[in-house]
Amino acid sequence: MYLLGIDIGSSSIKAALVDARTGQTTGIAGAPDTEMDIIALQPGWAEQDPESWWVNCRDAVHKLLGRTGVPPADIAAIGISYQMHGLVCIDRDGRVVRPAIIWCDSRAVGIGDAAFHDLGEDYCLRHYLNGPGNFTASKLKWVKNNEPAQYERIRHMLLPGDYIAFRMTGEPLTTISGLSEGILWDFAENGVAQRLLNYYGIDRSLIPALAPTFGRQGNLSESAAEYLGLKPGTPVTYRAGDQPNNALALHVLNPGEVAATGGTSGVVYGVVDQLASDPQNRVNSFAHVNHHPAAPRIGVLLCINGTGILYGWMRKQVALDGVSYEVMEQLAASVPAGSDGLRIIPFGNGAERMLGNRPGAASILNLHFNRHGRPHLYRAALEAVAFSFVYGIKVLQELGLNASVMRVGNDNLFQSAVFSHTIAQLLGCRIEMLRTTGAVGAAIASGVGIGLWADVREGLGASPPLHFYEPQGTDNACREAFDDWNTYLNTGN
Repeated sequence: MYLLGIDIGSSSIKAALVDARTGQTTGIAGAPDTEMDIIALQPGWAEQDPESWWVNCRDAVHKLLGRTGVPPADIAAIGISYQMHGLVCIDRDGRVVRPAIIWCDSRAVGIGDAAFHDLGEDYCLRHYLNGPGNFTASKLKWVKNNEPAQYERIRHMLLPGDYIAFRMTGEPLTTISGLSEGILWDFAENGVAQRLLNYYGIDRSLIPALAPTFGRQGNLSESAAEYLGLKPGTPVTYRAGDQPNNALALHVLNPGEVAATGGTSGVVYGVVDQLASDPQNRVNSFAHVNHHPAAPRIGVLLCINGTGILYGWMRKQVALDGVSYEVMEQLAASVPAGSDGLRIIPFGNGAERMLGNRPGAASILNLHFNRHGRPHLYRAALEAVAFSFVYGIKVLQELGLNASVMRVGNDNLFQSAVFSHTIAQLLGCRIEMLRTTGAVGAAIASGVGIGLWADVREGLGASPPLHFYEPQGTDNACREAFDDWNTYLNTGN
């Protein structure tokens, strides 16, 4: 018996098969071979054709089945992970009304800001845990205001994962977790955000019926099965946005657990057991995959623009030709903690929300030509990014997060011992590195949906981490460097 997970990204679609008996990944495949197109008809716009997701979903599944030789009849369930905050509009015949407005499109910012003001900031934070912002509800209002003829054709608004599940089953459904990421769920009323819909003039009937995050959400239709090369009737039993799903894949389900990634930008996703919101709007809070009104599980999401892009810049602009990240790590490790007084402010990749949308401007501080060389620059860069993670996690701590353990993948900055030890030391937490992907997490979660396991934790199993980092005694140099960096950040001197 096998479980199929599909991850709908904005650059590619990935598919994974997991052996339900062992919990081991049988194979992973992706499509297309190059990144999918993003349509930008105007500055700040970002759209994609949902049909391209469906085509590449087919291609990824075909590749996966061809590589693994797994018979379609042996696949017991399908799980879906998807890019968050997108808007797909379908008509009464299930046809897409207009291209999807995806997560990085900023056209609805003004609409959301006005709603935040008019409905009341305190009301929005108590009921939605966020301002309406540039999320899915505001994007739908933009369509209503600017494309009235298209808006009149809409029968259902869907999130990207809802759309793929609809193509598979023919049933337009969504989830509480999904509606919360679109600011369409009222936590105080435990229902659809009716007051926001009324304010926007959006009919409640456009919101699809609810399906459980884990559980039967429909069966693969004859036509979809033929298209995908799968067995008709295969149940779809899980769907979630990419960040909560990635957290699930990293075994982050309960209060005090944190998932983090350090790619071009950084993401920290922590779970709390209260309806947490940030009055300063530095982070967003959504229903986690295992949220229940009687036992809240809220995922608090922090994004940091100025992270891995700094270290990539160091490799391109500072390192000698042919120097790898592995060599940079060795050189950085040859310098003591604190980089001999060299400090870098890493926020040079646009406005930083956790800093109150302060415009980005990176700085290299306290550089001495007769003391500092490339190894110091490499270590200072890694420490700067680590310090930005610590700064951000302290914001989450204000919202009730007690970071006892941080779980990370094995394909980003956390592969650096200098980087990871700095974070572990400053937060006093254990960092565990696991081998997993979003598609694998979705596959395992689909097994929970068919009752293969009693809960998600059992499905994920007790596989040991590939590696871990823990605080190592008292490191005053690391603490002093962070305090010094923090002073530079907040005072500029």
